[in-house]
Amino acid sequence: MKKWQQQIGPWLKKYFSLPSDVMMELPRITIIGQLHVYIENHQGLAVYSDTELRLKTNKGYVQITGSSFVLKMMLPEEILLEGTIEEVKFIPA
Repeated sequence: MKKWQQQIGPWLKKYFSLPSDVMMELPRITIIGQLHVYIENHQGLAVYSDTELRLKTNKGYVQITGSSFVLKMMLPEEILLEGTIEEVKFIPA
């Protein structure tokens, strides 16, 4: 099934103008200043504290570090984090 997705994915993207993040199941990260991070297409919460957030993704993890973190919204594939954002890092699987 994975091989089929790799072969048909580029074709679907080209002919249906689908965004890359949707076709490749990549996270979409929107950062607003140093105060908010909105992440879509994650696969679950791995670590959460007032200084670190780590989310599982299709290709590994997204790690956000900083201080005074508060989860403002958490849905099955979306999350909104508020606090002082210092670093956003991708950790491959």
